[in-house]
Amino acid sequence: MTTQQENVLLLERDKTKPPKMYKVKLLNDDFTTMEFVIEVLQLFFSKSTEQAMQIMLKVHNEGSAVCGLYPRDIAETKVSQVMGYATQHGHPLRCQMEEN
Repeated sequence: MTTQQENVLLLERDKTKPPKMYKVKLLNDDFTTMEFVIEVLQLFFSKSTEQAMQIMLKVHNEGSAVCGLYPRDIAETKVSQVMGYATQHGHPLRCQMEEN
């Protein structure tokens, strides 16, 4: 037999949904070096050299590529970190997020 408190907890658990996820993408430009893009992917997205190379080539060839899928606050932080790092190093690299 369940108590009223247990019923409330069960209802609350049913209402809780996983957070919306957001894609963090890098956008191609004509000035940022391929080496810098690889560095960013390794530094901020924990990609191996091989993964970073594949994503960098996708950005280069297709105009953009997804670097990762994150909850909103983490995605916003990643975008901010990448943009700040690129600016500090004199690169016009752009990073954006979009709902998955």
